[in-house]
Amino acid sequence: MKKKSRFWKVLRRIALVMIGICLIWAITNQIMTAIEKKKYLPTGQLVKVQGKDIHVYTKGKGKNTILLLSGLGTAAPVLDFEPLIDELSKNNRVVVVEPFGYGWSDITNKDRTVENIISEVRSALRKSNIKGPYILMPHSVSGIYSMYYANKYPDEVKAIIGIDPLFPKAMGYFREPAPTVPTYMTLLAPTGVVRLTLLANPEGYLPVAEEETYTNENLKMMKAISSWKIANKNVIGEAKEINQSASKTIKMSFPSKMPVMIFTRKIDKERQDGKTNITFYENQLSNVKSKKIVVFQAHHYLHWTRYKEMSKYVNDFINTPL
Repeated sequence: MKKKSRFWKVLRRIALVMIGICLIWAITNQIMTAIEKKKYLPTGQLVKVQGKDIHVYTKGKGKNTILLLSGLGTAAPVLDFEPLIDELSKNNRVVVVEPFGYGWSDITNKDRTVENIISEVRSALRKSNIKGPYILMPHSVSGIYSMYYANKYPDEVKAIIGIDPLFPKAMGYFREPAPTVPTYMTLLAPTGVVRLTLLANPEGYLPVAEEETYTNENLKMMKAISSWKIANKNVIGEAKEINQSASKTIKMSFPSKMPVMIFTRKIDKERQDGKTNITFYENQLSNVKSKKIVVFQAHHYLHWTRYKEMSKYVNDFINTPL
């Protein structure tokens, strides 16, 4: 009995030490976050939307305004898009509106519905005095938002240029579920787990790109913002809404006179039914008169490595009569 009693005493002590270490690290993480937020200030401007700050970044000049829309869970959209922004801004005005829960934008209590997200983006653009019509350039899940935007406010959209975009009909076409983010992941950033993971394996959270594609300062800021924002409640809420957002837009298609170009990746794995991302996009754009599909051998985040080629295609596409 004494041996068992000693065993449980030792186990309790170990558990208390572990809890103590976790608490100390969580507090340390909060202190480091506060320091980083003072050090790494927004690169663009903050505008008030519904009483909270949204970060709006602009670069370049030109007759066309390209609005980049980020994918689900991209912690720091402005920093992630940087190589593509730098290329596109040589000939165009490029804008990134970081949604609530992303980058330097605040976290909101509003539901992450497609209607709310687009309403917030439009409000941020108005308050920044950035007038349309815009060329929407959605990455991944933002394809759904671009579909809604183009149908709800067609006069504000000049063209669509997707970066491996997810469109509403994709889940039904491939008979696959929408991307999800587990709810428990909201604990990762506040407890400092993300920061620990970044220390051990930064590559897991940073762009897979050639050296010097991103500056050291950019990567430092990206690590910091990932530590603050990865899988916060707005990202989780957005993931939970994807099926609903797709349902609300599934009967929509891009207006036939609206030019659409899609950048996508070559997927070597063959499906038994013969369907591919390319056949899906061809089907999706069947009613569009001016369209182009460009296929790269690349990661889903095509702009990490193909930003120069993409920029050339974009300029060629938008400089033809739209």
